[in-house]
Amino acid sequence: MKKSKKEKMYGYRILKPILAPIYKFYYNPKIIGKENIPLDGAILIVGNHKHLMDQCNVIISTKRLVHYMAKKEYFDGCFAWFFKMVGCIPVNRSIKDKKAVDRALDVLKDGYALGLFPEGTRNKTDKFLLPFKFGAVSMAKKTNAYLVPFGISGDYKFRSRNLTIKFGKPFKVEGDLKSANERLEREVSKLMK
Repeated sequence: MKKSKKEKMYGYRILKPILAPIYKFYYNPKIIGKENIPLDGAILIVGNHKHLMDQCNVIISTKRLVHYMAKKEYFDGCFAWFFKMVGCIPVNRSIKDKKAVDRALDVLKDGYALGLFPEGTRNKTDKFLLPFKFGAVSMAKKTNAYLVPFGISGDYKFRSRNLTIKFGKPFKVEGDLKSANERLEREVSKLMK
């Protein structure tokens, strides 16, 4: 049975007012450009992935419900209830998970926000960015959604002095996916600097 929009937002609305102030106090992130996040309509909020908490910076930057795609292993443990309650979409990364992609596309077709990390996984290397996968630009093109790039820099430490998230101007995919993906990577890279 498919959950209604109201049910999907219920857990998010309960937990965000409790957890967001705690997160803000602990990590002290600086948010730049949050006015670039459209207030309604289908959007993909996409950027670099350096830490487990990256999505929290996005979530505290907007009043919108942001669905995230998360590896299915998160839905198997003792915190499975949390990921379900806040509207995450489980992804089996060992296969091309069509079911997860279809659910993500439904989120966008319903006019919601979807958060994605085009690198596909956390960047634990010395590289500035891992190569971007085409999922974000492909979904944006299929649903006519805006891409909202962001870049995260700094350290995740108690009362950090340099943890920053910067949002760039939203844009739509025009032309081929390769060019759009290259543009997205350039935008994210600029926002990280």
